[in-house]
Amino acid sequence: MNAVEEFISQPWPWYVAGPLIGLTVPILLIFGNKAFGVSSSLKHICAACLPAGIPFFQYNWKSEAWNLFFVAGILIGGVVAGMFFVNPEGVEIAESTVRDLTDLGVIVDNQLMPEHIFSWENLFSPIGLVFFVMGGLMVGFGTRWAEGCTSGHSIMGLSNLQWPSLVATCCFLLGGFFMTWIIFPYLFKWLGF
Repeated sequence: MNAVEEFISQPWPWYVAGPLIGLTVPILLIFGNKAFGVSSSLKHICAACLPAGIPFFQYNWKSEAWNLFFVAGILIGGVVAGMFFVNPEGVEIAESTVRDLTDLGVIVDNQLMPEHIFSWENLFSPIGLVFFVMGGLMVGFGTRWAEGCTSGHSIMGLSNLQWPSLVATCCFLLGGFFMTWIIFPYLFKWLGF
């Protein structure tokens, strides 16, 4: 592995990755008067692909085509990183997190997503129904209800000092804490972990 591959395959420290993400917002605003966010791309895809007369999709989606390229870049970047720049050491997980997950019955294998939960075999099982279907519906509903995703509100909205984004971000965090500390233990017991 050469120096460039080694540099790219290692996790970047917060003081590099954070400012790079933070600089995305002013660059988009200054050079294109565009708002950063990912969830709106689904609306643009539906507007482009569904010729039905649904009023919600009747707008000039072509003016937002840059967002579709941005999301395509995320997808392509993820595939390239997953295929060519995999860190052979796995993901470093704090010992306290490993203990908490092990207590819940989760097999911690230094992967981002534990294979015994997130696998093709579990897709059509009760585990898959809860994690994939119900989780996906809840994320989609929450994104629509909050009128934006976590990246749009927490990065773009907060940088613009928008009150609704502050409320949405606080609710995202509170929901995450509630799910992690209250719902997960009972959910994992119910699913038989």
